[in-house]
Amino acid sequence: MAGPVLKACKDCSFISEDDVCPRCGGQTSKDWQGYLAVMDFEKSEIAKRMGISDNGKYALKVR
Repeated sequence: MAGPVLKACKDCSFISEDDVCPRCGGQTSKDWQGYLAVMDFEKSEIAKRMGISDNGKYALKVR
């Protein structure tokens, strides 16, 4: 049995099942790579480099 189709936002890279990003309202895509789980964005160097300002699941690359 297949699970939900995860999509990543083309603007903020947030991962969700929605066609429109629940965080920023941007368009989402099924074509993404890499998975980043941010638990504490204030202490995360990767989150700082990616411009992430909230905890959650993010794609590293979105097309």
